[in-house]
Order: sequence, then C-alpha cells, then structure tokens
Amino acid sequence: PTMAAPEESLRRRKTGYSHPESESPPVPGRDPAGSPAHLHAGTFWLTRIVLLKALAFVYFVAFLVAFHQNKQLIGDRGLLPCRVFLKNFQQYFQDKTSWEVFSYMPTILWLTDWSDTNSTLDSLALLGLGISSFVLITGCANMLLMAALWGLYMSLVNVGHVWYSFGWESQLLETGFLGIFLCPLWTLSRLPQHTPTSRIVLWGFRWLIFRIMLGAGLIKIRGDRCWRDLTCMDFHYETQPVPNPVAYYLHHSPWWFHRFETLSNHFIELLVPFFLFLGRRACIIHGALQILFQAILIVSGNLSFLNWLTMVPSLACFDDATLGFLFPSGPGSLKDRVLQMQREIRGARPKPRFGSVVRRAANVSLGILLAWLSVPVVLNLLSSRQVMNTHFNSLHIVNTYGAFGSITKERTEVILQGTASPNASAPDAVWEDYEFKCKPGDPSRRPCLISPYHYRLDWLMWFAAFQTYEHNDWILHLAGKLLASDAEALSLLAHNPFASRPPPRWVRGEHYRYKFSRPGGRHAAEGKWWVRKRIGAYFPPLSLEELRPYFRDRGWPLPQPL
Repeated sequence: PTMAAPEESLRRRKTGYSHPESESPPVPGRDPAGSPAHLHAGTFWLTRIVLLKALAFVYFVAFLVAFHQNKQLIGDRGLLPCRVFLKNFQQYFQDKTSWEVFSYMPTILWLTDWSDTNSTLDSLALLGLGISSFVLITGCANMLLMAALWGLYMSLVNVGHVWYSFGWESQLLETGFLGIFLCPLWTLSRLPQHTPTSRIVLWGFRWLIFRIMLGAGLIKIRGDRCWRDLTCMDFHYETQPVPNPVAYYLHHSPWWFHRFETLSNHFIELLVPFFLFLGRRACIIHGALQILFQAILIVSGNLSFLNWLTMVPSLACFDDATLGFLFPSGPGSLKDRVLQMQREIRGARPKPRFGSVVRRAANVSLGILLAWLSVPVVLNLLSSRQVMNTHFNSLHIVNTYGAFGSITKERTEVILQGTASPNASAPDAVWEDYEFKCKPGDPSRRPCLISPYHYRLDWLMWFAAFQTYEHNDWILHLAGKLLASDAEALSLLAHNPFASRPPPRWVRGEHYRYKFSRPGGRHAAEGKWWVRKRIGAYFPPLSLEELRPYFRDRGWPLPQPL
C-alpha cells in the first residue's frame, strides 16, 4: 500500500494521463505542451495582408507622382494637354459610338468637363492617394476599393500620352487587377474568415512574375550582343536613364565583377523563374531571390517604382508559415488568430456559403480569362521577334514585359540653355544652363537618389537625347514655356538661371556626351562626377515669336511672358 501512490504517479507520467481537475486550459498561441506554436504551411491569410500593403505602397507612390506632375505634363496648359489628346482621339473615331470609343480607351475623363482638366486630374490623384493610404495603413481592403484604385490609375495611364508609356504602368495595372480578387466583395477585415486567399489569384501573381522575369531574360539574350558576351554591365551603370551615386562606384568595379553581374542576371531571369513549378521550397527560394535581385537594382539606379512593383507578385511565393516572422505573437494577435483558423480548418470542413460559391465561380472565371489572354503573350515569349512592354487589350490585364534589351554604349544629354542677349548668334552672348531635377546636367552635381519616386520629364529627356527634336515635339513646347518663364513648367526643373530676372530672349538645345569621372583623377579631384564634351546643336536658338505658329498648329495654349 505504501508503494501504490508512487507507482501510480509514475504510470501517469509515462502514459501522459493527469487528473482532469489538475489540467489547465490551453493558452492561445501555444501548443498543448506549452511551447510557442508555429503556423502551418499551405495557408495565405498573412500573405494577403503583405501583398495588399505592398501593392498599396506602390499605388501611393504612383498617385503621388501623378498629383505633383500631371498638371505640368497633361493639364490644361501642360506640355501635352490631355484635352487635346482626347479631342484628337474622339475625332479619329468619330464614326464610332460613345461606348466603342470608351472601350478603345477607358478613362473617367470621358465623363468629365474638359474645361478644367487640372481639377479633374488632381481629384483622381487625391482620391487614389486616400484609398491607397487606407489600405497601406490598415492592411485590409475589399474588391470595391481595389477596383477603384485600378480604375483611377487606368484613367490616368490612358490619357497620359508619352509620359505614361513606360512598361511599369501596364505592370501596375495588371498587378492591381489581380489585387481586386485578393479581397472579399464588401468586408473590410484583415482576416475575413469566410474569404480565404484564392489559390487561383496566387498563381495569377506567380504567373505574372514568371512572365516579367523570363521576358526580361529572353529579350536580353535575343537582343544586344553585349548580353551574350557578358560586357553589358561595363556600360549600364553609366548609360542608364537616371544614375544614382552608387552607380558611379559600381561603374568603376573590376571587369570580372561586371562579368559576374551579367551571369547572375541571366541566372535570375532565365533559370530561377522555373523554380515556381518545383514545389513549396523551390517557390520560396524563387521569391527570396527575386526580392533580393530587385533590392540590388533599387540600390544601383533610379528605375522609378519598377523594382518595388516587381517585388509585389514575388510575395505570392510565401505562405503564412514563411511570413509569420513579420507579425508579432501573443494572444489576440494576427498570428494567433491565423493559427486558430488553421486549427478550425483542420478540425472540420465548413459548410459552403452562397457568397463562397459565388466567389469561387468568380475566381475560376478569372483563371480562364488569364489563360485565354496569355495565349498571345506566350507566343510572343516563344517568338524570335519578341516585343517587350506591350499590352494586347485596353485594360492592360495581361501584358508582355522586358527591360534593357539593348544597352547604349555612350551617354548623351540634351542641355537646355537660355540667353538674354538680343542677338543669339553674337559671340558675346552668354548662355546659361537650366538644371533638371535628377538627370545629369552640371558635371559637379552629385547624381540623385529618388527611387521609388519618378520624374517623368527627366526620363523623357534621356530618350530624347538619342533621338531628334522632331520626334519629341513636346521639347519645343518646353522651350516656349521657358521663354515665357512659365511657372508650371519651371516647377519641373531644379534651377532656373533667370529666376529673379526677365525671361530669356532665346532658348536653345545643346547636345553633349557624358562620362563618369575617374575616381582619383583630375576631374574627380575638382569635385566633378561627370566629364562632358559638346557634340553639337540639338535644336537652334528659338524665340517666343518663332514658336507661336508652331503652338497654334498643335492646339497648345500660347505661353504668356511674365
């Protein structure tokens, strides 16, 4: 009898049995043994929150750029007024119905008063800023909010003319379209219990990043020979659209480092995308490598919000178990609630609800639509005459992508100059440079660091430098506005040499060749980041009177000199 109690206690410890009264209730966020519980793989509740926040951040930047620059670029007195563009488009399709015109170019501006497009453009941008801020802060959204963001930005892209002609505009619209189907229809909750993240939508994001990266890799291999002989990175940092300070130092890296960079680029863009189809671990590795690659690109150049945006679909490679470290633990936390939902799902299969059935049908329809629209995109990827950054429908839903298929081997810049001299050809005429916000100008000015923000005019000036002014009539419009000291146009620039003086009498464009100075060399010792040499005239000296007929022919408002 005296040994019975110890033997019974030992038996209880061996069998795991304890008296019911001595048991304590399980603690949320911990397993029965009392150790911290870990999220299970295969669910994507937290993934949706991270995806929505990342997408909302990019939307916020895009609408911020629009709010700051749209009036100067496409407003009532912009460089390429969208009112003129809409009227020309309407006239070209004058034999079409209003619906057909709208379907060719869907934009809210068809429904607004064109007499004050500045207010309309500001309203669209401010509304987009407000909605994206809400989603970014809260991490929750519904289909209506995400559809509003997509529709607002598409309205700007479709009237943005050359200012919105970059590949990342279509990429944001496709990413944003998929983001609509991440969310419940009405509910605003970070964890909508009856609306789990759709696998079809997740694979839509994965299919997007697959096409982006493979398209970029194939256009390089099929394009410039320097991608095949591994010499492209010898030039890229110096000749990219808007270099940053890090690009200066990377450009002067050893030759073997540039070869390694090019090989690594081919590995990331041509081989890693196929990791998506090799199971969960390979998919996670794919996502991590792509995000790391984009982070390196962000550090090495000002490529707008392109690389930030490309990170977004890569997040669909991670499930809750992978992203759990981003969220705090503890009772009542998001991670704890997800763990409870995982246990409920494993414990019992919930009865299908009407809303869930409708949503499942919508997701299946989305999958069929993406598959159908992907046919020309896949054919383009397989074609030896591959084209990049092209959309096949007016909604920009499934597009082709690519970047830097060819690399310019030398950098040229257009420098705008003004003079107060009455005779532009006089030997004693003093020509003074206008400075842009970010593009190279003054050789002593340090390259800017602005990503993810984007100066649209600076990018177009890079393209204009290896074309002619006849291909870019907006540059003459800009010259006319500088001759009138137009406040809106000057807000796009960093320095106006005539700020406290009368406007210049003449403005001209000069063509220069730019190269990075050599660290430790004479120019670097003088504080110069760049060395430049004049090539010749880009466009001849122009006066405001000479430009007036040119403005009238194009329907542009005549600048009024101060």
